[in-house]
Amino acid sequence: MAKILVIDDERSIRNTLKDILEFEKHKVILAENGKQGLEAALNDLFDIIFSDIKMPEMDGIELLEQLKEKEVEAPVVMISGHGNIETAVDCIKKGAFDFIEKPIDLNRLLITVRNALEKNNLVTETKTLKKKIAKKLQMVGNTPSIERVREMIHKVAPTDARVLITGANGTGKEIVARLLYEYSNRVQGPYVEVNCAAIPSELIESELFGHEKGSFTSAVKQRIGKFEQADNGTIFLDEIGDMSLAAQTKVLRALQENEISRVGSDKNIKVNVRVIAATNKDLKAEIEKGNFREDLFHRLNVIPIHVPTLDERKDDIPLLVTHFCELICAEQGIQLKSFDAKAVKALQERSWTGNIRELRNVVERLIILGGSKITKEDVEMFS
Repeated sequence: MAKILVIDDERSIRNTLKDILEFEKHKVILAENGKQGLEAALNDLFDIIFSDIKMPEMDGIELLEQLKEKEVEAPVVMISGHGNIETAVDCIKKGAFDFIEKPIDLNRLLITVRNALEKNNLVTETKTLKKKIAKKLQMVGNTPSIERVREMIHKVAPTDARVLITGANGTGKEIVARLLYEYSNRVQGPYVEVNCAAIPSELIESELFGHEKGSFTSAVKQRIGKFEQADNGTIFLDEIGDMSLAAQTKVLRALQENEISRVGSDKNIKVNVRVIAATNKDLKAEIEKGNFREDLFHRLNVIPIHVPTLDERKDDIPLLVTHFCELICAEQGIQLKSFDAKAVKALQERSWTGNIRELRNVVERLIILGGSKITKEDVEMFS
């Protein structure tokens, strides 16, 4: 059942719409002019708003503009007995969800209601999803080392500067990369992640730059590479220290000339991509060993950001435990649990070789196996 506001200066139209919509089990509120309708829309939440265009004092177009200016989220459907293509287009441009001509066709009305409710559901689902993603992307902690990382992110993100994120496994390098994207001017563009360690060396070039049909035995069709997919956006090259020297050479060329070529092709393709890279390796040591190109290192290392280990920021563990507890309980659909002070203290006294990732796994295990309040004994038994 939806809550619907109907605004029309003709009583017969108001009552007709009310009868039809109430028959469909919707709740209907009536307003006889634009000012009355605006007041109702600002003081209550509606799923759909129907508004006539020709009304005294405040017409429907002015009402629509006011609703958008006041950020009323309900879809607005405009109604007119003097409609034409120009009027309909003008309404849509100003933010109307749909336009219906009088006399109102019953089927047209019900289809519009159904479509508007489906849009509402999609908007709600999108907001929920964004909240979940935002919750997972939080950089939790207030120790000086993590505050420095946070400060660097906010300074660097709005630029197009390349960033090299270093740190041990499980410290949250991928969250730093994602936040650099979320706060950047490229946030409307694509964000493409590549785990260089997970792709066999013989396939990494095809993965990054694509290939032409028939360029090698299994190339049965053309493939668009990650750099092309990330055009006008950001590419995150995770574990770049594991990339083959041959692929490094092509990445260097892409950074120098802003163009790539697919495997099996001589054609150059221009790309506009911001590169963020991450590694758990000491790249300077890898250069000494001949495993990493020094010129590529200097191209990537414009802005270095080092993510501290969990052992270097143990004062953040209480905040991280609370954060993971809320997140995991919500994901598992169980009642929120809590950790007593001694349990948190016991977690702080441990050495965390697996860093944030290991702590999250331990918190999840304790939530699943422990009681409603996690104790020091639970920590000793299950972690």
